Amino acid sequence: MLRVVVLLCLTAVLMMPHKGFTDQLSSTNSMIEIKDSNGIQQFASIPTRVAALNWDVAEQVLELGVTPIAMPDVAGYKEWVMNPAVPDEVMDVGTRVEPNFQRLAALKPDVIIIASPQLDLLPRLEQIAPVLFFQTYSEHHDNAQAALDNFLSIAKLLGKEPEAQTRIAQMHAVIAEQKQQLLSAYNGTLPKVSTFRFASMTSVYLYGDNSTAQYALKLLGIEPALKVEATQWGLKQQRLKSLRYIGDGVALYFEPFAQETELSQSVMWNAMPFVRHNKMNSIAPAWNYGGAISIEYMAQALTKSLLAIAPNSVNTAPMAIDAELMSSDKSAIEGEL
Repeated sequence: MLRVVVLLCLTAVLMMPHKGFTDQLSSTNSMIEIKDSNGIQQFASIPTRVAALNWDVAEQVLELGVTPIAMPDVAGYKEWVMNPAVPDEVMDVGTRVEPNFQRLAALKPDVIIIASPQLDLLPRLEQIAPVLFFQTYSEHHDNAQAALDNFLSIAKLLGKEPEAQTRIAQMHAVIAEQKQQLLSAYNGTLPKVSTFRFASMTSVYLYGDNSTAQYALKLLGIEPALKVEATQWGLKQQRLKSLRYIGDGVALYFEPFAQETELSQSVMWNAMPFVRHNKMNSIAPAWNYGGAISIEYMAQALTKSLLAIAPNSVNTAPMAIDAELMSSDKSAIEGEL
């Protein structure tokens, strides 16, 4: 009987988890798992020194109340993206496609977050710090949903998940309020709307499915006047004359456009139904290739433009355009595309 008791005790001891094993298990359970566009990545702790090498991911980090130690082309971001604001202490590490590796390495980041324009640089960047890759813009998925998903993934990495959920809820509340403003201004019936940027006097970049502009319009309860199939960046270059198919819809073009004076004298432009019926306006500069909360900023810009030409609006004058920005417009667009 005693022998049986001893054997049972020995068996129980042998079956107890070893301390090294439990420590290893605890360590594994405490790892932060983040799903990026390359799969599951693991981090032992919350990174505090974050380098964001594309404007959309930099925007995502800033919206979470985290100041990145580095990002590219800060001056360009302040001109084109604007919101959220970039703190002065953020180090500029060059361009989005050619960051300064020496400067970046000297900052000793805990993590580097990149997007499609930096994908070819991944092997070199991994020699500096762990890298997360988020492909927000692709013809193979819904770009707006990808921006939201990536926002939540970055929030998980930075320990800011509650803040991210709150910010997304705030965004939807703001857009819902803007929708009600538009319904009131348009007597309960919202017009169909198409948005575009001028590429030249004779062609435009027309935004459609898979664009931030189209997604924001959808949340505002507005249908497109012209259907544009989904592409990676949500736009398609079209001849100016194709805009005549907007019909009785509204045409909104993004600022800036330096040739506005010449355009106003164009016979083709003035023959457009939206010009003849005052259903045209400009949109204050808004970034079409941003992160999750750029949807809110886009909706705000669209709402302001639409309210200015609404039937119940006292202001029917088109919004002013800053012609000085046109010289950088094409380069900024082509750099992102």
